[in-house]
Amino acid sequence: MMTHDYKVTGMTCSSCESKVKSSLLMLPNITSVEVSKDTNSATISMDKHISLADLQSALGGSESKYQIAPLSHSEVVEETKSFFETYKPVLLLFGYIGLVSIIASLQNGTINFMQFMRFFMAGFFLAFSFFKLINLKGFAESYSMYDVVAKQIKSWGYLYAFIELSLGIAFLINFNPFLTNWVTLIVMSISIIGVLQSVLNKRKIQCACLGAVFNLPMSTLTIIEDLLMISMSATMLILM
Repeated sequence: MMTHDYKVTGMTCSSCESKVKSSLLMLPNITSVEVSKDTNSATISMDKHISLADLQSALGGSESKYQIAPLSHSEVVEETKSFFETYKPVLLLFGYIGLVSIIASLQNGTINFMQFMRFFMAGFFLAFSFFKLINLKGFAESYSMYDVVAKQIKSWGYLYAFIELSLGIAFLINFNPFLTNWVTLIVMSISIIGVLQSVLNKRKIQCACLGAVFNLPMSTLTIIEDLLMISMSATMLILM
């Protein structure tokens, strides 16, 4: 693995950073990208060398507002991060949500499984909507690169963050469980289609949900997250 530093001009906000990063990560053999609008720079790690023309093409070509130029290339060999090192933020987040859900669902020393799932889903949607809302525009732009609905309807990425927020509140207050679980089942089933396509096609894409905050790539872990919400909502509907 090698790492190159580049000068990137045209970035004026955090959404620009997110768009440049996501666009570059779509190229084969690129494993990670760090960009900064403050220093007009990009640090790109790749399995094998990628030409400057290919990098510029990924950013929209020669007419794009984003222009990339090489700095003095000194290739740096990087150690491949372990699974835990890469996904530590999301694993810790799931750990916290799981622990709180267990405590909240304890009844006379026994865990109420239905309540555990409800509290877990509430924590999941509230936490993930929070990270989306930190950079809503950046999330929407990244989401539109792979989600089947957001590709066609750009506003869906913006709406999706608020749907998750609403679902989190609905699960927390136990609002109309039948409706809430059906909406969850439908929304997450649609969402997982684009994720599956991207992961199975081995596209290097930044995870839209947490990637803008923690620089996480989309992977099978993203599929597991969506499947978990689908299975929990389906289980709650069956057990009602």
